[in-house]
Amino acid sequence: MRYHANMERRRFLTGALAAGAALTASPSRLFAQAAPDLRTRRLLDIARREVERAGTQLWRRDLVGIADFGLHSSMPRFHFVDLEAGRADSVLVTHGSGSDPEHDGWLNGYSNLPNSWATSRGAYITWEWYTGRYGTSVRLGGLDPTNSNAFPRAIVMHAASYSTPAHVARWGRLGRSNGCFAFGPEIFPQALTRLMGGRLLFADSLGIGPDGEDVVAPPQKTPDFEAIAASNG
Repeated sequence: MRYHANMERRRFLTGALAAGAALTASPSRLFAQAAPDLRTRRLLDIARREVERAGTQLWRRDLVGIADFGLHSSMPRFHFVDLEAGRADSVLVTHGSGSDPEHDGWLNGYSNLPNSWATSRGAYITWEWYTGRYGTSVRLGGLDPTNSNAFPRAIVMHAASYSTPAHVARWGRLGRSNGCFAFGPEIFPQALTRLMGGRLLFADSLGIGPDGEDVVAPPQKTPDFEAIAASNG
């Protein structure tokens, strides 16, 4: 009887300790599962929408890159949106010089013209990496009529020294690419490993601020892309 009583006490104490541990751990679990903030919710919605729109053209649907060119180039406006984890983190990214002739950090417009050196709006699929002018780069294919020339224009993801926080600190804005998605050298490996291999990259002027509210860009004059392309040809 004493043996059985001792066993019952041990079982009770073990159960009580386990229950206490569960109660102690539950706040952290609840915190980890808290609903995403407004900005993240908006980015997740856009990522899901664009993945569905791209459909079977994609090879992988777990993570999406969203470039929000409605924000100034000094702001972290490229979002790695993890659809499985329900979170997003943001880094700097450039736009094309043809889209910003006055070089004030705001994108004025989009173009799909060869030699326009402009950013193109729309959905892209990421392909394989290769070594080119800017070192390791990731080829992109345009999935929309607005960016169908991405591959022949050599629009890619690559690293660039003019796409860093230090550049922003000195000049108040990033440098400009020839239409490519250029990341700082310390960030590009993340873009390479997280996005390449048939994932979606989506570019548009969304204007989603850090708090999730809309950012209104100052009025911009649409560039003469045909003239720019002729001068660059």
